[in-house]
Amino acid sequence: MQQTAKATATVGFLYPGYSAEDDYPRIQDMLGGTTALPLVHTDIGEDAHRVDALLEMGSAARLAAGVAELKARGAQAVVWACTSASFVYGPEGAAEQVAELSATAGLPASSTSFAFARAVAELGVRRVAVAATYPEDVAELFAVFLKAAGAEVTSTRGSGIITAAEVGTWGRDEVLRLARAGDHPEAEAVLLPDTALHTAAYVAEVEAALGKPVLTANQVTVWEGLRLLGRRAAEPSLGRLFAAAG
Repeated sequence: MQQTAKATATVGFLYPGYSAEDDYPRIQDMLGGTTALPLVHTDIGEDAHRVDALLEMGSAARLAAGVAELKARGAQAVVWACTSASFVYGPEGAAEQVAELSATAGLPASSTSFAFARAVAELGVRRVAVAATYPEDVAELFAVFLKAAGAEVTSTRGSGIITAAEVGTWGRDEVLRLARAGDHPEAEAVLLPDTALHTAAYVAEVEAALGKPVLTANQVTVWEGLRLLGRRAAEPSLGRLFAAAG
């Protein structure tokens, strides 16, 4: 009997500017040939981890501008691949942002902030530590978002970095240093919330170093896109989140 190839799931991502977008083709390769992850760059406006700049970065018009291209590339769901320019709106505003994106695209939609909240629930943990690249005030807004979603935030560490461009220059050593510095003895998982940070190649290594689950922005964003399509993917190199998903 002739076997039918498994259909490819296609999740589209709206990614602000240019920093760590190469994590997405890397994850696509890790997941094999069953998942396509097309990405469209949105206009970042001012590259600044500052509340006013982030509110503009995540505006409906900026997100809507990339939807047609994603749909032309076969997207079956769309995710706003940005943490800070989603949680900065607060829980209700971030939900409105996603609802408007879904209505514009005519597709299921989400954002990286909700991806983190759902990934925490998926792992069955409650107490989390936040190890952020952002300035302290922006990092605290992420903690507020997580608390509203039911998580207990044991500690929040900001790194004071203003631009995504600078974050995008960080590599393995900086990621490990950030995760270790932001860990907390009572935390059951550590969260690294910035899609400008390259992490796809390091998740399993960071988890081994800390001895607990680690959730990173690009990792959870892809996981959330698959969740929107009812898909699961097992890939140990992407950490315990993807082991749980298998």
